Amino acid sequence: MNDRTQQEEASPVVRKRVQDSFDAQGLMAHLGARITKIAPGRVHIVLPARPEVTQQHGYIHAGATSAVADSAGGYAALTLLPEDCDVLTVEYKINLLAPAVGDHIEAIGTVLKSGRTLTVCRLEVYGVRDDGERTLVANGQQTLIRMGGTG
Repeated sequence: MNDRTQQEEASPVVRKRVQDSFDAQGLMAHLGARITKIAPGRVHIVLPARPEVTQQHGYIHAGATSAVADSAGGYAALTLLPEDCDVLTVEYKINLLAPAVGDHIEAIGTVLKSGRTLTVCRLEVYGVRDDGERTLVANGQQTLIRMGGTG
């Protein structure tokens, strides 16, 4: 994926498909996450900081951080697949680099390679304060498998 592609918005059809799928996820709704950007090969998901998603020290829990990162990568992959396809995560590795603090976290999934069967994505999660300060709190890589479709 090049930088120009990542700045574009996905087509209305792709945005609706991704948003409808996201809205059907019980976990994302339970966590209070929302999609803020859908572009070809790139999706951003924001999770507001609130007590229900923190661990005992007040940081956003690694499980919540990982879950939004996994979804961001999965939906980034979905933006590049035909309409009759879906994806499932095969594996992901995430490194927690700093405590997840801020007013919200932002997970960014970016497709590195979209293949016929497997797609590989980069995962990044930032802690973001309302004043705009951003800190990379996690990064990783994910592999997804294409489900369905013939194209």
